[in-house]
Amino acid sequence: MADQIHHDPHSDSDKTLDRHSHDAHQHHHHHHDYPQMNPPWAQAEGGSLHPGMWKPYEHRKFANPAPLGLSAFALTTFVLSCINMHTRGESAPNIAVPLAFGYGGVVQLLAGMWEMAVGNTFGATALSSYGGFWIAYGLLLTPTWNILGEDGPYAGDTGSVMGFFLTGWFIFTTLLLICTLRSTVAFFGLFFFLDICFLLLACENYAHDLGNDAAKLALQKSAGFFGFLAAFLAWYNALAGMQDSSNSFFQVPVFHFPWSDKGREQRMQKSERALA
Repeated sequence: MADQIHHDPHSDSDKTLDRHSHDAHQHHHHHHDYPQMNPPWAQAEGGSLHPGMWKPYEHRKFANPAPLGLSAFALTTFVLSCINMHTRGESAPNIAVPLAFGYGGVVQLLAGMWEMAVGNTFGATALSSYGGFWIAYGLLLTPTWNILGEDGPYAGDTGSVMGFFLTGWFIFTTLLLICTLRSTVAFFGLFFFLDICFLLLACENYAHDLGNDAAKLALQKSAGFFGFLAAFLAWYNALAGMQDSSNSFFQVPVFHFPWSDKGREQRMQKSERALA
């Protein structure tokens, strides 16, 4: 009987240490994926495509898919913007077609699906939608189908209908822009510049339909400029989402808006230090 009720204090101590070690490992993994979050809520961050405060995932099985989607969007947008700007005299969008299908299209769409798997509604909506945009744009630019050609299967002027297509994306991007008003400057700036880019591209096609070639060229180059800005901010947010203490010596600033939750928290901390 004495053997049955014998209590081993070392066994309890080992279990306690194992539990603490497991908790510490979970915390480290959690911090590694999202270095800026403060439990139990994390702040808005473009690197994870969360426009507002969000509850961190306690048991993560997936990496952060946002940097992949942002990078796919950035590279494809950068290349097409070079063409829209007529950089080095290039104006044919041939190189943008494979990117639109592969990286900006399929890869970004898959990243959006993984955002859905980890529970990020905004990220899933944005990345999946823009992945679909690039696939559709690649179809429009594919010479075999000649969808936009005046002698193609849909003969006639195509400027206005392409303008309608881009106006729809301008409206959709405006909806996403509204959702970033309480996030960070880098996050908001990405959708702001992209919104202007879509608007200018739509106006370019309307000008083409009216036969105003001078306005068309000016609008196209202006759209390319804002596309450049959107692409670089997408890369910037992707970098912010990938960086942590294990792979970088510094963290790029994302600049929280003063009226955001993080901004109010920082003001309160300054006030407390001033009163101390």
